[in-house]
Amino acid sequence: MRVRESRFVNTNPSPSRTSLNGLDGINFFNAAMLAGFGPYVAVYLAEQQWTQGHIGLVLTASGLTGLLALMPGGELLDVVRSKRALVAFGAIMVALSAFVIGIWSDFPLVFTALVVHGSTGAFLGPAIVAISLGLVGHSALSERLGRNQRFAATGSLMATGLMGLIGYLLSYPAIFVISAALAFPLLVALAAIRASDIDFARSGVSSYSDVPTSTTSTAHRSLWKSLELLTFAACLFLFQLANAAILPLVGADLVYQGESSSSLIVAALMILPQIVVAFLAPWVGLRAQTWGRRPLLLIGFGALPIRATLFALTADPSFLVAFSCSMASVVL
Repeated sequence: MRVRESRFVNTNPSPSRTSLNGLDGINFFNAAMLAGFGPYVAVYLAEQQWTQGHIGLVLTASGLTGLLALMPGGELLDVVRSKRALVAFGAIMVALSAFVIGIWSDFPLVFTALVVHGSTGAFLGPAIVAISLGLVGHSALSERLGRNQRFAATGSLMATGLMGLIGYLLSYPAIFVISAALAFPLLVALAAIRASDIDFARSGVSSYSDVPTSTTSTAHRSLWKSLELLTFAACLFLFQLANAAILPLVGADLVYQGESSSSLIVAALMILPQIVVAFLAPWVGLRAQTWGRRPLLLIGFGALPIRATLFALTADPSFLVAFSCSMASVVL
């Protein structure tokens, strides 16, 4: 597979249909591959008799690694000319992490695998966006990102349902083996994107040396001087801190309580809210334009403690699924 991007700037980008179809496939299979992580990891480790403390530790380590890797990952994206090579590298890292988790459940190996997986989030998704920009240009980027999200949502929904069924009929380790196997069609889709269709001048800076070190350092320091930006970042941090662990903990609790169909319940908790969100997303986008984004953010932030409280009071599967669907529209 050739991984060298074009050096020429196309003022009127006209990527081939093959490349655009390949980009569709990348978004579909990347989301499908990532569907095996998250709540399924917690459920699987709970079934392996891990304590909630150990499960929380490895999930926290994975998330923290992803957080710390974001800025270096963005700079790596500018340095590396071939964005396709970064996508291939990230997909292989995710596949290896899934395979290790599915085959071995020892704490050091799972910890390492989740840390490796967490680090890929810093460049895998952004590299796909960079390829999209290099293919279609700025004027068509919004439409292209919407199409990317459509295929990603479809891949996530289909994979989540399939993996829930596999976990119920076969075993939880099989979920992660399937996740690892999805890297192969992703790489095939990646190979379908023609290097000549990607304009590197649009997808990244022409050379990292073009950006003076003093300018980069000044830009980094200026981020810490914006009170509004820091406040917003703190709000997002606290929201994710409270929200990210809810579904994995619910899934693990179902296993601890001996729920035989826990994989199917977790799949329902992931799939049904996404369907609700898909239907309501245009309406929410319209409200953001008319109401402003701050009221919607406050509604979403306010719904979180209600959700956490009710999830803490009951583990009844039918209630969890119904309440999760109703709250999806609020936290959208």
